[in-house]
Amino acid sequence: MSADTKTHHASIQAGSLINILGVVYVHQKTSDDGDIYLTRFGYPYSKNLKIENWYQKSWFEKHRVRLQGTSSVYRVPTKPVNEQSIDLVVKNSRVGEDVPLETKTILDFLNAEFNSPWEEFALVMELRDGKYGSQKIIHTQEPLAIYVPPGKMQTWQSGRSVDKINRIMAQHPGIDIDILKQYKLIYQWIDGKDIVELFNYAPINPEAVDKYLKDATCKVNSDLESKGYVIADMKPAHIILSDSQIQTIIREQYSDDGSYTKPLPDSIIDLVFKGEYSVVDYELLSRTKTHEERISEARRHSYHNNQIHRFTPTEIPGHLESVEILGLPYIHGHVESTGGQLWVVGKNATLFDYFLPERWRKTHAWRLSSNNDIYYTETKDHIHLVWKISRVGEKPDFDVQNPLSADIISYGYNSPFEEFSIAHQLSTHGIPTVYIRAIYRTGSIKQESNSDLSRFQSHSTLLDSKNRKILCENHYYITIRGFYNGPDDYVAQQRCSLCRPLDLEHALLHGYIDRSTLERLKTKVIKKSLEINLDCTYLKDNDYLLVIKPEGKLVLDNDGDPEIRICNFELIRKLQPAV
Repeated sequence: MSADTKTHHASIQAGSLINILGVVYVHQKTSDDGDIYLTRFGYPYSKNLKIENWYQKSWFEKHRVRLQGTSSVYRVPTKPVNEQSIDLVVKNSRVGEDVPLETKTILDFLNAEFNSPWEEFALVMELRDGKYGSQKIIHTQEPLAIYVPPGKMQTWQSGRSVDKINRIMAQHPGIDIDILKQYKLIYQWIDGKDIVELFNYAPINPEAVDKYLKDATCKVNSDLESKGYVIADMKPAHIILSDSQIQTIIREQYSDDGSYTKPLPDSIIDLVFKGEYSVVDYELLSRTKTHEERISEARRHSYHNNQIHRFTPTEIPGHLESVEILGLPYIHGHVESTGGQLWVVGKNATLFDYFLPERWRKTHAWRLSSNNDIYYTETKDHIHLVWKISRVGEKPDFDVQNPLSADIISYGYNSPFEEFSIAHQLSTHGIPTVYIRAIYRTGSIKQESNSDLSRFQSHSTLLDSKNRKILCENHYYITIRGFYNGPDDYVAQQRCSLCRPLDLEHALLHGYIDRSTLERLKTKVIKKSLEINLDCTYLKDNDYLLVIKPEGKLVLDNDGDPEIRICNFELIRKLQPAV
């Protein structure tokens, strides 16, 4: 590394370093008030990558060359900076768009979706690092940066499927995936040609060309699979040979005396079979099922081990901060992909990435209640979570015949931060609860008006490090908790069957307990909670869980009773201590 490069890297401000899905970026604001995220490959070219040096309207339109077979992928040189210009490949992310039908040639890929920009870069970096699978090295373009222009497009401008947007939003109400933001992925151009173009120079018939191209594609697919990856729309045009390799095979065709020695098609195929090629186009790059399971299993066990130590402080990256809200510590950070905010319970910063929306917003969600927006999902890391849209700002809708209804409506729903503070207080005093994990505030603007402003008023003095209110009237809040299948230390050691939860209502229905036991268990919890100035009177039968062991028996508490866990905290009241 040169002295200039060292100096260049030394000037990075810690606060600008952001880790998203395992990739470290340097985040910078652009001159148009957009954002650019530079990778370790892009940062040495940060001056070239200033948008005025490649995306200035007159420069970009004059110098861009649309790549053959694409609609919006361009090669464009940067303006010279210190007499150095670099060639870029600039493409718009197609996340949220429908995958073209002609791409879906294999049954396994019928549900393929375009990667988000962050997922694409993470997978390309992982593939380049070559830590998994065979010893082969798969060469790719260098991912340089992700540029996010300011503002948002209209839906018709984005080219993204309204049906797909609606489907995602139906699965995940209130979650803004910034589907109307542009994301421009910037790669470094590889000087070379794809093998389809090279075979145009070969004096052979079209049938023979098709055979060569098919063999080459099969070989590259096999190489990718041996590393644990697959590209759903792999095409011969995605296989690139460098200019230096092309010059070598051209020379190989002739001996020193000028006689013809080796056919060009054979030389091309030889290079591919030797692994001396690069692969381009990664928007449908993914791990194979086996590799995905291996990675997810490792991450899952790491997750549970870190959850055991979630209140043990770890080093905090520059883009995150440790905060305390209503007596509970969190790791807090901005969510780059959605413009939202995320608070992860505890002091262990390694847990933050597990709760980024990318990890759980696109996985299938099962609705757990016909009355509430509460969902169960298994994340991309094979972690079982329950997420719920907070009802803070709504007035509780209770039957007026209920003698408690007036009190409940007057009290209102707790904020997510109150819910988590209460859950923590309960568990630290020996009253079992489900595990509270994270609070996510969407980047999208809330569409509904608030009918109860009391919590926003009472929380108005709770500010973040930038002096902004943590509870805002115009955003959705989502609480994320563990799907309770056993204590963290138990789950971390298991690879087979786990416990399963069952609410009191269904436990009664299925004969695990009778009505008198149900009422006795609830009374026991209410009495213990009142001792610590918390009132659980308003909780319903389905706000409590029993836990069933893998062999079908109920987990018991120290008194020999079925252990009962609270799973809903939105109507638990904090009482004033007796004087």
